[in-house]
Parts: sequence; C-alpha cells; structure tokens
Amino acid sequence: MTAGIMKRIQIHPDNPQQRILKSAVDVLENGGLLIYPTDSVYGLGCDLLNKNAVEKIYRIKGNDKRKLLSFICPDLKGISEYAYVPNAAYKVMRRLLPGPYTFILNATRQVPRILLEKRKTVGIRVPNNAVCRALLAEFGRPVISTSACLQDQEFLNNPDEIERTFEHLVDIFLDSGPGGLEPSTIIDFTQGEPSVIRQGKGKL
Repeated sequence: MTAGIMKRIQIHPDNPQQRILKSAVDVLENGGLLIYPTDSVYGLGCDLLNKNAVEKIYRIKGNDKRKLLSFICPDLKGISEYAYVPNAAYKVMRRLLPGPYTFILNATRQVPRILLEKRKTVGIRVPNNAVCRALLAEFGRPVISTSACLQDQEFLNNPDEIERTFEHLVDIFLDSGPGGLEPSTIIDFTQGEPSVIRQGKGKL
C-alpha cells in the first residue's frame, strides 16, 4: 500500500468502533502506515513483520537505522517472544505495565533483522490506551511504535497539525482528539541494572 491522501477517522478514545479498527487492520495487513493514539504521544506505526513498511517508517524518521524503533504488544505475555526478559525486569514491568514506559531488552531471533541492523536490542511498550489494546487484539501481531513527528521535529499533539504533516506519508490516522506532548519513559534492562535513558511521562 502506498500513501496517497491520508484517511483521517475520528475514533472513540474509550470505546473504539469495530469498523474503524477493521479499516486500520486492513491498512496494516496491506503494508500501510498508520498514526494512532497512545498513553503518551501519538504513535506512527506499521506491521512489525512487514519489511517494506518498516523501511518507509525509517525514511520518514530520517533513515537512521541506528535509531531504536520500538513496538507495542497487548500484554506481557507477548513480550517474551521478542525479547529476553530477566526476572528483575519482569518484576518491574509487571508493576508498571500497561503504562507510558518503553523497555529496552535484548532481542530474540523473532525480531525482524531490519530492526536490528546496528544493535541486538529492542524497545517494547504495552500502552495503557483503549485504542492500542483494541487495535492489537484485532490485528494479532505487534505494531511498530515511534512518535508521530518528522526528524528533529517537536512532538505533535494537534490532530490538524498531524494531518498537515503526514497527509501524503501515511495511509490512515486514528484521531481520538488532542494527544500528549510527553513521550514514554525509557528504561534500559540490557546491562543488568536498570537505567533510565529518558525520563518521560511515566513516573518512577
């Protein structure tokens, strides 16, 4: 799927409409890109397992494959398929998730190689957001999650501004109203002791 004019659809933030979710899933399954609300800033995403779609996101974000692309999972159960979760990390994650946190963990072989070109780690999120949860339940696979802004751009939370910026870059925009301006807190568990890489919305 190639973005022509982006389709912007109003979606209920607490009770997302099934027909809209199905439209978003169709886009994902056809290799398209979408913008969706999270519990922090709006996310830009695609099917984790679609190499061409991931390449498109890298191009939008400036083509730097050293830059970590995270993905969202519906719950902790799905995370162990894609990352090695030490006991200490699991205890912290169980307490904080779902929530506005990104956990950097060592990747398993299930993670597509395109995400690991310059590293062996992966960022994983379980957002506390009804649209995210419903989208993941409908799609059945993880979805890439990077902030919906262009390279070196401030975070965008105004839906009209998001539409102007991504009108010809993205296929569908799930608009649930004004988004947040504070990104997720990033916690790195790859060195044993956890370290906070970025303090964001998630309080520790």
